[in-house]
Amino acid sequence: MPVDPELRRLDVDIPTQPHALAQLTPLLSREDTGLQAVSALIETDMALAAAVLRAVNSSLYGLRGRVQTVHQALTYLGLREVAAITFEFGLRAVFPPALELEPLWQRAVKRGLLMGRMAQRLSSTDGWAAHSAGLFEECGKAVLFRHDCAHYRAMLKDAGDDDVALTRLERQRFGVSHDALGAALCESWGLAGSAVACVRHHVAVQRGAPLPSGLQRPLVLALSAVAHSLMHDPDHLKETVQRVAELAGVQPDRLLETARRVQEQLQGASD
Repeated sequence: MPVDPELRRLDVDIPTQPHALAQLTPLLSREDTGLQAVSALIETDMALAAAVLRAVNSSLYGLRGRVQTVHQALTYLGLREVAAITFEFGLRAVFPPALELEPLWQRAVKRGLLMGRMAQRLSSTDGWAAHSAGLFEECGKAVLFRHDCAHYRAMLKDAGDDDVALTRLERQRFGVSHDALGAALCESWGLAGSAVACVRHHVAVQRGAPLPSGLQRPLVLALSAVAHSLMHDPDHLKETVQRVAELAGVQPDRLLETARRVQEQLQGASD
């Protein structure tokens, strides 16, 4: 999809989707996609396949035996989670290695798993959109870091954990904020519309704004707020759930129970 012309005028480059991911995206949109086709595609890029296997065999996924092939990984973890690992490494590969970005990628992996697994329990159709939205949520920061690393490094330090303050600094310096840039990258890489909308609105909703009206699949954005609370403000998880649940079309008690169970599942795997 084309990048918003307004962003093009700002001279902030949106990285092109890697070839393997460009081929994987349409496969994921098909209901009849087989595991063999996906594993064969991932294995055409040896570095990417090796990165996927390293990630799958990490403690995060809690597998008892060592996985030797991408097809085995798909069998044990399922298409959504292996696709997300592939997208994670494809996304990281288009940006320069930087210590400042490591916490971003670590949060992305955990957030994606939280959102994807919650969505899988709550909705038969939102699993991949939620997982990819969680994975790409902060990718606009990486875009700006690559664009002007010296100034952006200082912005990250000045804003700390306050993304509202960070977006204010970004607009002052660049004329655009990382949430808008992240949404543009998601759109240009062919992610689902609900994932694009989630990345675009996540900062405001996580800080207490209501879900925007007119969203086609508001659950994905609601899960972003819930995942953020699980990761950064667990004492207020119940309040966050109460704020977003009904607007997302799910009962608060069901969403709260789902969030807690998925959190426990991930903690158990890493122990």
